[in-house]
Amino acid sequence: MKGHVMDKLDLKGKWNVMKGKIKQQYADWTDDDLKYEEGQEDELIGRLQQKMGKAREEVVDWLKSLG
Repeated sequence: MKGHVMDKLDLKGKWNVMKGKIKQQYADWTDDDLKYEEGQEDELIGRLQQKMGKAREEVVDWLKSLG
């Protein structure tokens, strides 16, 4: 059984490094765009979906590639 989508991503502890990589790719994104708090994964994915104009699965795959 697959768990919550972010269980597979394991952002906890990696987010600062991932955020740095994202800022290199998208220099115009703000800290608010990339705000992540434990338990708020769905909100983060939603914001990234809006910024990128991509489907949720595409955003999740992209985040996995950064981690």
